[in-house]
Amino acid sequence: MERTIRYSKKREAILEAICSTDIHPSADWIYQRLKPAHPDLSLGTVYRNLNFFREQGTIQCVAVVNGQERYDANVHPHNHFICDHCGAVIDLHQIPVDAGLDRQVSEKYGLQVHHHDLVFHGTCTLCGKKSQIS
Repeated sequence: MERTIRYSKKREAILEAICSTDIHPSADWIYQRLKPAHPDLSLGTVYRNLNFFREQGTIQCVAVVNGQERYDANVHPHNHFICDHCGAVIDLHQIPVDAGLDRQVSEKYGLQVHHHDLVFHGTCTLCGKKSQIS
C-alpha cells in the first residue's frame, strides 16, 4: 500500500531553507532559522523531514562536520571541500567527477561501484588568512 504524502508548510519551509543556501546547513541551523516563523517547530520535525527528503532523493547528506550532518539540495554529482578549522563545506563544481575512478575500483576489487563521493579536507581561504595574521 502506497502512503499518501501530505503537504505541510513546515516541510516546505525546511526544503526552502536548504535550497536557499549553499552553506550546506545542519539540522540545527535549519531549526534555528525557521523557529521564529514556526514557533511550534521541533528539532525532531526537522530531522524527520530531512530523512524524508533524503529518501526521496531531493537532498543529500554531504558529510558529518563537527558532529552534525550537513545537507545539500544539489544532488547532481559534484565534489566538496571541508575546512578542518571552521567547518565550512564548499562545493567544488569545477573539479570533474571522475567516472574512471568508479571503473578502476570495480575492476581492481571486483565490486559494483554505482558512484562515489569525493571530499577534500584542509584549510579554507578565510581560515588561512586568519592564521597568517596571528
